[in-house]
Amino acid sequence: MINKKTLKLGLVIFLIGLIGLVFFFDLQQFLTLNYLKSQQQILVDYYHSNTVFTIVIYFVVYVVATALSIPGAAVLTLFGGALFGLLTGTIIISFASTLGATLAFLTSRFLLRDYVQTKFGDHLETINKGIQKEGEYYLFTLRLIPVFPFFLINLAMGLTPIALIKYYLVSQIGMLPGTIVYVFAGTQLAQIDSLQGILSPGLLIAFTLLGLFPLVTKKGVSLINASRQLKKFIKPKHFDYNVAVVGAGSAGLITAYISAAIKAKVVLIEKDKMGGDCLNTGCVPSKALIRTAKMLSYAKRSQDFGIQQATVDFDFKQVMERVQKIIEKIEPHDSVERYEELGVNCLSGEARILDPYRIKVEGRIITTRNIVIASGASPFVPPIPGIDKISYLTSDTLWNIRELPARLVVLGGGPIGCEMAQAFARFGSKVSQVEMAPQILIREDEEVVNLVTERFQKENIDVLTGHRAKEFILEGEEKVLLCEFEGRDVRIPFDEVIVAVGRKANTKGFGLEELGIELTKPGTIEVDPYLRTNYPNIYVCGDAAGPYQFTHTATHQAWYASVNALFRPFKQFRVDYRVIPWCTFTDPEVARVGLNEKDAQQKNIPYETTVFELEESDRAIADSEDHGFLKVLTVPGKDKILGVTIVGGHAGDLIAEFVLAMKQGLGLNKILGTIHIYPTLVEANKSVAGNWRKNHVPEKALRFLEKFHTWRR
Repeated sequence: MINKKTLKLGLVIFLIGLIGLVFFFDLQQFLTLNYLKSQQQILVDYYHSNTVFTIVIYFVVYVVATALSIPGAAVLTLFGGALFGLLTGTIIISFASTLGATLAFLTSRFLLRDYVQTKFGDHLETINKGIQKEGEYYLFTLRLIPVFPFFLINLAMGLTPIALIKYYLVSQIGMLPGTIVYVFAGTQLAQIDSLQGILSPGLLIAFTLLGLFPLVTKKGVSLINASRQLKKFIKPKHFDYNVAVVGAGSAGLITAYISAAIKAKVVLIEKDKMGGDCLNTGCVPSKALIRTAKMLSYAKRSQDFGIQQATVDFDFKQVMERVQKIIEKIEPHDSVERYEELGVNCLSGEARILDPYRIKVEGRIITTRNIVIASGASPFVPPIPGIDKISYLTSDTLWNIRELPARLVVLGGGPIGCEMAQAFARFGSKVSQVEMAPQILIREDEEVVNLVTERFQKENIDVLTGHRAKEFILEGEEKVLLCEFEGRDVRIPFDEVIVAVGRKANTKGFGLEELGIELTKPGTIEVDPYLRTNYPNIYVCGDAAGPYQFTHTATHQAWYASVNALFRPFKQFRVDYRVIPWCTFTDPEVARVGLNEKDAQQKNIPYETTVFELEESDRAIADSEDHGFLKVLTVPGKDKILGVTIVGGHAGDLIAEFVLAMKQGLGLNKILGTIHIYPTLVEANKSVAGNWRKNHVPEKALRFLEKFHTWRR
């Protein structure tokens, strides 16, 4: 069976041969205006006596010339008008030009698309999404403007994901006005001395304006739809604020900060605590708890550091009080006082969005030109039978406990579940981690999960993957989780359970339902690439918008939400999600940016892997932390980074260099050529780049150098 590579090679040879024949026999001379005018009467007479045959020959020649992008299509169109007349000529040429363009499109797609998308896929992601969503508009506009060479449009569109049938139909319709003009001009061929006779500046300007019409229309329709959405509400003559932000978590704080920094009048509304989940129940308390747990783990590993025995006495209540002190120490950064000093008006109370211009807060109605929703997310509690009969914990409520549970079930194998399972196990809880999927950290590669799972098991965590929670049971004072595993029931007695199976966006109770603001299937608020809802002046950022529920992506989105809201309709920016890093703060840490092998295989993206084991790092050995690895995915044969996974101590810090490299388009050779301090863990970044270089040594050049040095001796 002939493979795709052989077919491509055969097609290239065939096309080169055809084009070569055209130029070798100087066939393009027959497609000049002077030649066709000189033969006009002869060909007209032949057409009248051999009508069908002439149409077929003309049709084939036109299709071939268009498919091969041979200069002369314009002349052929003119001559078609002279030969067939306006109606017949328009019909023949419309179908011939579209068929030829489609063949050129298919050729480009078959020969080049895979290569171009693989090599430049990250840069083309935005274009691809735009084509998938609005490709017909773009193509229709280009087809209407003859300033753009049609053969370039054919080749370029073949590299995009636009559907073949859409391409054909839009091309057929979009080229029709130009075809009619050219064919009509062809009917006056005797009076035309050159192409300039038809391609006059005035006509080109008219075509250009015609081509801009779809885009102008699209923009107009967008404005009309926006106006219609807002028309049913009374617009205030004056606004109290330029922007009102609902929610003072990470996304809301940064939105308010940026808005105030560029001198907009902004109000920030929060019903609970400033700082949101990250400060009060998420990132800050969890990392404080993990830090203390790690100190305990060092004591247990004392012999690894040459200490024969180390004992540590701790009070779990004091540990949890330390967590609260850490929160209190950071609180001033997110306080009302600080934000009031920055120029933000902070209101405490429940917000209710009455309409796109008005928000009610504790009985007071404020008016605003724009609204930014940063309402965050809450732990998702699955409807497992019996869960309402027990006092379960979540990432929101576990910070209230002061007594260490002897037996703890952690429901969920994601980042939060893994972090808390290990932390509590290090404090002394007997931890059972229940995960329905076949592995914890389901998004990570197998060897990453194996390394973390192995560490968990060494720390006496019972990792129960493939276990589906069926029911919570109360048997007197005893609490039991009943799970299904491989068709049989498994009973897990426990004292406390932490539910950590994910988070759901906060979208209820503050007016979204009444306004009809649309939600996605996962339950986040539906937004466009500019973070707008179906109301043009209501924006969303952070966990409520998705698709990533990280503090750093919330603050990233906040810049776009604030700037887009304040400068609409003059300037708006699409959110850039190309390089999103994250880290799971287990021990070892797991940090990611870009693709891992699982992602690349699912998306059918070719890649090479380069690995550096941390057991070879001098600093990791000195720290007795020589476990884990760096794995870099690159474009085959190139140093361009597709993604990086780091497993080991301080992985969340080490990943930063690769995040910068991917964002700025730097390859592994640039990292290899950068001086790194010795001895540090970050040297591992340079080492993995060195491994890539070793794997891509030019053998021929080395053999030549060996002979050169032998000659010099």
